[in-house]
Amino acid sequence: MKDNASFSSDGEQVKIVRLSDKQRELNKLPPPSTRRWVVSRKAQVVSAVRTGLLSINEACERYHLSMEEFRSWARLLDEHGPRGLRATRVQEYRMPSNGRQTSN
Repeated sequence: MKDNASFSSDGEQVKIVRLSDKQRELNKLPPPSTRRWVVSRKAQVVSAVRTGLLSINEACERYHLSMEEFRSWARLLDEHGPRGLRATRVQEYRMPSNGRQTSN
């Protein structure tokens, strides 16, 4: 029987860990500690949920987002594309209380 043990250069036995495809994809996402949400990071998280990499609940928990905030990202992305996710543009794209979109 063949032993598949691996050893470091100093002779210590080391454990080899192979990442699953899902884990590799999760590693490409913004880190869970993200506090500065630029357009590309928001779009990555929305895409991860839409492709099934994360559930909406997992995304909200991982990134400390409210369900409302995540859904607003998804809606703004759908309605206005990536530019809609810009923090400086949020007021232009959000609906006022009367239900009509604001104009410039």
